[in-house]
Amino acid sequence: MSSGGYYGQGGYPPPQQSGGHPQGGYPPQQGYGGYQQPPPHHGSPDHSYGAPSPGYGAPSPGYGAPSPGHPGGYQPPAPQQYGQPPPGGYYDQGSHNQSSYGHNQQLSGPGAYADTDRGYGGQGPPGSEGPGGERGIGSTLVGAGGGGFLGHELGGGALGTIGGAIAGAIGANMLEKRHKKKKKMKVAEGTLITVMAHVRQVTIRHVAMKVATAAAHKVMVIPAMAKDIIGTIITTTIAATTEVTVDRDMAIVIEGWTPFSLHLLAANQSSGIMHIWQQDLENGDFLRILTAQRAQTLLGHDARGQTGNVPCRDENWLEAVSKRLQHTVSETSKIDSTTTNEALLTIGIAAFNAFLQANVTGPPLDWDPANVVVPTYFREDIKDFQTLRTQLLAELSVDGETVYPLTPHVELFSLAKTILNHGSLVEQNDRARLWKTRVNFWHQRMLSEVTSTLQQDIYNDLIKLELAVFSDTSSFDEEQKTAFFLERAAIHTYHGFDSKAREDLNSAAKLTGFEYMLTGRLGKRTKFQENEMSQLVVLARSNKNQPRRTNGPLSGGSDIVSNEHSTKESGPTNLNLNDDTLLEFITFSEPQAGSAVQKDDILPPSLAELDPANQPILDPLDSIILLSLASSITNTSPQHGLTREEVLPYATRVLEGGSSNWQIYTQALLVRSRLEGYRSRTIERGVLQLQALVDQVIAETTRPQVTGQSIGAADGGPTLAPSTFLPRPKTSESASVTERLHYIHQLASPTRWILEAELAARWVSLGGLRTALEIYERLELWAEAALCWAAVEREDKARVIIRKQLYEQTPSKYDVTTPDSENSGNEYSGKERVQLPADAPRLFCILGDLDKTPAMYERAWTVSNSRYARAQRSLGKYYLSMKDLPMADAAYSKSLRISPQDQSTWFSVGCVRLELRDWWGAVDAFTHTLQIEEGDAESWSNLAAALLRLPPDDTAHPDCGTNAHDPDERPKTDPQKHIREAFVSLKRAAALKRESYRIWQNLLNVAVALSPPPYADVIIAQERLIELRGSTEGENCVDIEVLEGLLAHVIASAPSISSTSDASEGEPSMLEQERKKFGLEHMFVDLVQKRVTPLITHSRRLWQLVARLSLHLNRPSSALDAYEKAWRVTLNHTGWEGGSDVSAGGETSEQAWESVVEATIELVDGYESLGEKEKTEGLAAGTGELVCKEWKFKSRSAIRGTLGKAKERWEGTQGWNRLQERLASLKSV
Repeated sequence: MSSGGYYGQGGYPPPQQSGGHPQGGYPPQQGYGGYQQPPPHHGSPDHSYGAPSPGYGAPSPGYGAPSPGHPGGYQPPAPQQYGQPPPGGYYDQGSHNQSSYGHNQQLSGPGAYADTDRGYGGQGPPGSEGPGGERGIGSTLVGAGGGGFLGHELGGGALGTIGGAIAGAIGANMLEKRHKKKKKMKVAEGTLITVMAHVRQVTIRHVAMKVATAAAHKVMVIPAMAKDIIGTIITTTIAATTEVTVDRDMAIVIEGWTPFSLHLLAANQSSGIMHIWQQDLENGDFLRILTAQRAQTLLGHDARGQTGNVPCRDENWLEAVSKRLQHTVSETSKIDSTTTNEALLTIGIAAFNAFLQANVTGPPLDWDPANVVVPTYFREDIKDFQTLRTQLLAELSVDGETVYPLTPHVELFSLAKTILNHGSLVEQNDRARLWKTRVNFWHQRMLSEVTSTLQQDIYNDLIKLELAVFSDTSSFDEEQKTAFFLERAAIHTYHGFDSKAREDLNSAAKLTGFEYMLTGRLGKRTKFQENEMSQLVVLARSNKNQPRRTNGPLSGGSDIVSNEHSTKESGPTNLNLNDDTLLEFITFSEPQAGSAVQKDDILPPSLAELDPANQPILDPLDSIILLSLASSITNTSPQHGLTREEVLPYATRVLEGGSSNWQIYTQALLVRSRLEGYRSRTIERGVLQLQALVDQVIAETTRPQVTGQSIGAADGGPTLAPSTFLPRPKTSESASVTERLHYIHQLASPTRWILEAELAARWVSLGGLRTALEIYERLELWAEAALCWAAVEREDKARVIIRKQLYEQTPSKYDVTTPDSENSGNEYSGKERVQLPADAPRLFCILGDLDKTPAMYERAWTVSNSRYARAQRSLGKYYLSMKDLPMADAAYSKSLRISPQDQSTWFSVGCVRLELRDWWGAVDAFTHTLQIEEGDAESWSNLAAALLRLPPDDTAHPDCGTNAHDPDERPKTDPQKHIREAFVSLKRAAALKRESYRIWQNLLNVAVALSPPPYADVIIAQERLIELRGSTEGENCVDIEVLEGLLAHVIASAPSISSTSDASEGEPSMLEQERKKFGLEHMFVDLVQKRVTPLITHSRRLWQLVARLSLHLNRPSSALDAYEKAWRVTLNHTGWEGGSDVSAGGETSEQAWESVVEATIELVDGYESLGEKEKTEGLAAGTGELVCKEWKFKSRSAIRGTLGKAKERWEGTQGWNRLQERLASLKSV
C-alpha cells in the first residue's frame, strides 16, 4: 500500500532517539482517508472533566501507581545543573488544574516530583561529596547512623532504632560494593545525611520527595539496591501507619523504587495508588496508566531482561503480553491477587477506552498509541511494524469474518481484548466480566457479519452478569442496573432479538420510574395550515425523586444536579430544516381557559399536565431508552412511512427537550437523519445532517500531522487539519472525553468508518454514485464499492474491482493507456495473488454472486479454512435455485456448523427439507429457528406443516385415560398428538401475523381435524377469514361444511326453544334469556348473522343454514324469509331452463333442474309449516300476527312459476311430476 494510507496504515512511528523525546513530539499515525492529524501536544490532558467510572460498582482501592511517564520514548531528560528548573515534559502542567484530585500541585518535569506548595523544589544544598577510594567502616557507620536515626524519629522505639541501624549499615555496604563494580555510581554521604536530617521537620512523604528530587537533579546517584532499601522503609512505614497519605507524587516514588510485593502494601491504603489510577481512568487520562511502570513492564517495554520465564522480545507480541499477565497473576496471588487483578484490569480498560476515544467519540488523542503500547523493537523497522499490524488484524478475525483492514490504533483494541478476556481476571470478578462482555460486543460490531462464536461468548457472560447484578447480595445500585438493562438491550437489538430488547427497555424504564407515551396532540405542522390536526408526540418525564448524576452510571460518583438544570452548554450542530412549507417544529395548540378539552384517561397525570412544546430535560439514561426504542421499532417493523412517522417523535423528544450529554445528542441527530432520508421535504436535511456528523466524528478523532513526523506522509510539505462541512467547534464548545464515553456502551454508537460507509450508502440511494464511490475507495472498502456498481447494473466494473484484489494482472489485449475502469476484468485473470487480503472470503463470494459460479464459493470456503459460513450459505442458495435440493441441504448444514445461531439459514434448511419430504428434519430445523427468534410467524406455520405429515405417535396422551398403576393395561396411542402440536403452532403463527389469510385458513383446517374440534377457535378463524377475504372473495371465503358442522353442534348441545313458553306475552322466556349468555352459541349466531349473511349472493346452502339456525332460535319469520331467498338464488341460476348442458354454477343441466325442484318443494313445505305460526320477532312479536297469512297462494304461485319456466324442456320428467303432485296436494289443504 502507498504511504498515503488511511486509518493509520501509514502511521508507522519512527524509532526513538536516545536522550529524550523525539524531535518535534510524538510521531502520529497517517490521517484518516486523506484527512490530516493535529500537532502533538506534550501538555497534560485537561483534567477538569467529569469523572465517569468504566465499570459498575464502586471503584476498588489499591490499583497501582502511574509511572513518572516519558511519553513518546520514555527516555529520561538530559542532565540539569543543580538549582535550575527541569525541562518541560508531560508533567509540565503550567496551565493544568488538578483540583479534581484534591491537590493543587505543579510538577516541574518528568523527573522532578517536588512539592512546590511547601518549598521542596529541589533547592536544598547539594552536600559535599567525600573523597574517592575506599570508605571502609566509615560508610557502614554513616549508613547505620542514618538508618537508626530515621527509625527513632519514626516512633519505632528501641527496636525501630536498631532495625533502622541494621538496614542503614547493610545499605551502606551495598553502596560500597556497587561503587567498586561501577565507579560511575557515586553516592554523596553528606547529601544522604543532609536529606535524612530533614526528618525532624517533615513527614515521611517529604523525605521520599527530597530523595527523589535529589536523584532527579543528579545531585546524588541512587543505585538500585539503595532505591529498594529506601523504598522498603517508606512503603513499610505507610503500611504500618494511618497518618501518612499516598498522593500522586508519593505514588510515583513508590512505583519506581519499591519491589512489586511492597507495592501491594501501599495499594491497600484507601487513598493509595489504586485510587490515583481510578482518578486517571475517570478523567480520561489513559496515558498516565499506560505509561506506568507496571503497564510498561506488561507491554514489554522493560528491556532489562525477563519477567519470570517470559522473554520480553517475543515474535508474537500479544502472546508475550498474555504470558506476562499470567505470570504476574500467579506470582502475586499469594500476596494480594485482588489488587493485582484490579491493576491489570485497569490497564485493559484504559487501552479499550483510548481506542473508543480515537475511533468513535473523540476528542483526538494527543499521544501516539503505537509509541506508548508497542515495544521499541517492533517499531525500529517499518516492515516489522506493518507485520505486527497485519498480525493483529488477522488475530481479530473470527469464523472467517474480518475487521476493517485500516482500523486505526488496532494495537489498543488487541491489547484490551487480550487483557479483558484473560481467564484469571474474569473469574469471580463481575466488573471484569462486564468489561469482557463490552470488548467482545465491540469486536462483534467491528466484524463484517455476526459470528456465532462471539455471540455465544457474549450471551454466556450476560447470563452470569444478570445473576450477579440482580442477586440479593448485589452491590449494584438502581442506576447501574438500569445501565445493564440498556447495554443488554443494545446487544439484543444488534443480534436481531428485538422482543428481548423491548423487555429490557421496559424493565429499565420501570426501574428508573421513567414515564413516557406516544400520543397525539392538536397542532400545526406546515406554515400554511389553518386547521389544527392531531400530531404524534412523545410525552416523557424523568423521575423527579431520582436525582440525575452528571458523571454517568459507570463512575459511582456523587455529582448530583437538579433535573431543571442542564449541564450541556453546547452540542453538535443541529441543522435547521429551512423548508418553504414545513415548520421547524410542530406548533401545538394551547388549551383555552374554560374550553372543553377531552382528557386522555390512558395518560398518567404526570404526563397529561406536560406542555408538548416545552417539556423538561430528560435524564441521560431516559434519553437512551427513547433512542433504543426507536431503533427497536425500526428493526421489528417494515420499511414504511408509517413506521418512520411513529419513530421520529422519539428522536425529536430527545433533541427538542435537550440532552445533558454530548454523545446522546449526537446519537439523536443520527437517528433523526436516518428517518428523514425518505421524505422529499426532509431528505436534504437528513443527508446534510449525516454529512455534518461524519465530519464531526472524523475531525474529532483525527490529529493533524506536522512535517517530518510520520514516515507515511505523502509529501514533505505541511499537512492541514481535516476539512469539515461546518466550522469545527472551539475547544471550549466541545465536550470532554469523559462526557463522550459516559454512555458509549449503552448507545452503541458506530465507529467512524461505519458511519462514513452509511453516508456513502445514503448517497447511493439518492443517485449520488460518484460521491459514494469516492468514499468507498478512500476507505478502501472494495467490497462495498463493487456492490455499489452492481446495484446500478454495472457488473463489469464490479468484477474489475473484485478481481483486482484477488488475482494478478495479465497482459491485456487492450491499450495499456486505457484506464482499468474502462476495461473488463479480463486483465486480472492471472493466477491468484500469493498474499490475499484479509477479506478474501467475502470478495470471492461477491465474485461468485456476479459470475454465478459455485467454484468461487468453494474457494472462499477453502481460503477461510472452512470457517466462512457465508460461503456455504451462498452455495445453498445456488443449489436451491438449480433445484438440487440434497446439495442445498448439505451446504446449509455446513454453514450451520459454523454459525448455529443464524435464524435465516435454519429457516432455509427447513424449507429444503419440506421439499425433500424429510419431515423430522424439517421439524428440527424450524424448532431451531424458533429457539433463536420466537416471533417468526412463518416458522410457526411451516413447523405445523411438517408436524401434520409426521406418522402417528405411539406414546399415550395424558387425556387418554390410561392407568399407570395397572401393569396389565397397555397405554393407548395418541394419533392426534402431532395434529394438536400443529394446531398450537398455527395459533401462535396467527397471533404473530394476523394479516396472513393463509395461516388462518390452515388454522381452520387443522382445528376441524381435531376430535373434538375446538369450536371457539373454529369460529374465530372463520370470522377472521371473512374479515381478510370477504371484500374480494365474497361468500367463497366461507367454509360451508364447517358452518354446517358448527350448527349441528350448537343444535345438539342446546335445547331448542319451544314456541309455547310459560313467559308472558311479549316477554322472552327464561331459557331464551339464559341462551343469550351462552358463549359458543352467541359466537356462532353473531358469525352467521353479522358476517356470513351479508356475503350470500348465489349459495342456496348458506340460506338453508340461515333458515335452520332461525328455526333453532324460534324465529319463524326469519326462517321463512331465508327459504324464499334460497329458492330465488336457485331459480336465478342460468342453464337449467334449457339451451345449455352446464349451468353457471358448474353443474349439469339435469343437476340444476333437480336443485330447482328441491328448492321449490322446500319452500312450499316452509310455507305450510311456518305460515300459520305467530311472529316472535320485531314489533309484531306477541300481537298474534301470523308469519304468512296467504301462504297457500304463495305456494301455488311458486310451483306454477317454476313449471312455467321448465315446461319447454323438463315436462314429463320426474322432477316435473313431483311439482305437479305437490301442487295437487295444496288444493286438498
